[in-house]
Amino acid sequence: MITTKDIIIDPHETLRKRAEEVKSPISDEDKEILRSLLEYVIASQDDEKAEELGLKPGIGLAAPQINVSKRMIAVHIPDEENPEYTVSYALYNPKIISNSAAKCYLAGGEGCLSVEEEKKGYVPRYSKIKVIGYDENDEKVTLVLTDLPAICFQHEIDHLNGIMFYDHINKDNPFDVPEEYERL
Repeated sequence: MITTKDIIIDPHETLRKRAEEVKSPISDEDKEILRSLLEYVIASQDDEKAEELGLKPGIGLAAPQINVSKRMIAVHIPDEENPEYTVSYALYNPKIISNSAAKCYLAGGEGCLSVEEEKKGYVPRYSKIKVIGYDENDEKVTLVLTDLPAICFQHEIDHLNGIMFYDHINKDNPFDVPEEYERL
């Protein structure tokens, strides 16, 4: 299983590379990586497991963050009140194929398992996105995402392109965002 020790830290060079496409059909090795990414984010949100294994909590993880420069991500965002709305996916070659004009940001800013230094400021993201990707069974997955899931997918897909969340923060005024952006 992936642990916090396997996660590379900024400014590691792999975090700034554009990751390679995963060949289809997906190899057993790449399937295992996908499963491990998802296993990490799920376990990291379980207080007992996280403490036992020394995991930093996270809702998303991209393969480049474990020094594997391939286009693979995992996202796990539970919804305890409505379990059917839980977002839990491990995908390879994910792409954002459309997005809303409306934008949003997280009121507390974004964080990253690969960034130890605190980076303060608002990260503008699209409020709604449509993503396509492939699961470990080579099945095409199409998702329409809003709010936190949309933000998380954008964050993880940025990792596949060598982009860090803080690259989006306004350098001159980190807490300045247009009035029409939705605060989450």
